Amino acid sequence: MANHRKQNHRIFGLFADFEQAFEVIAGIRRYEVPGITVDDVRIKSPIEHPEIEDILGERPTNIPKFAFVGGLFGLVFGFFFLAGAQANFTVQPQGGKPVITIPSNLVLAYEMLILFGVLATLAGFIIGARLMRKRGPFYNHAVSLDQIGIVVERIDDTQRQQVRDLFARHRVIDVFEETV
Repeated sequence: MANHRKQNHRIFGLFADFEQAFEVIAGIRRYEVPGITVDDVRIKSPIEHPEIEDILGERPTNIPKFAFVGGLFGLVFGFFFLAGAQANFTVQPQGGKPVITIPSNLVLAYEMLILFGVLATLAGFIIGARLMRKRGPFYNHAVSLDQIGIVVERIDDTQRQQVRDLFARHRVIDVFEETV
C-alpha cells in the first residue's frame, strides 16, 4: 500500500505594482482560493504599507512579552545580585549598619529593570523580525529595490494551481515554489 501523504507547498509571487499585490491579498481574503486565509500570507516589501493592515488585519507581536519578562528578570536578578554582593562582605565588621540596604538597592534594581527590559525588547525585535535567519529560498533582490513579494504558505496540491491562477490574474512577474 503506497503512502499518499499530502505535500505542503510555499509559493512566492513577485509583483511590480503594489495595487496588484494588494488585490491578490484581497482575493485571498474573499476566499477565492478555498482553504487559504490571510494568516497564510506574508508580505515582503522594501517600504512600509500601513494600508495593508486593513486587508491583512492586525498581526500579533510578542515584543511586549519579551519586554515584560526582561524587565521582571532585571528587577529580580538586580536585587538578588546586589544583595548577594553585599552579603559577601559580612566578614567585615559592620558596626550596627545593615548588611543589605534596601533604599539604595531599589534604585539599582530599577536600573537593572530598565537595562534588561531594553535588552529583551531588542532581542524580541530581532527574533520577531527574523533578522538572524539565513535567506530563504524565496529571496529576490528585486524586493529590496521596488517590487513587492507575496508568500503564501501551507498550500496543498489541490490549492497550488488556484494560487498560481490568482497570481497570474494580477500580473505576477515571477513565481517561485517550494515543497515543504
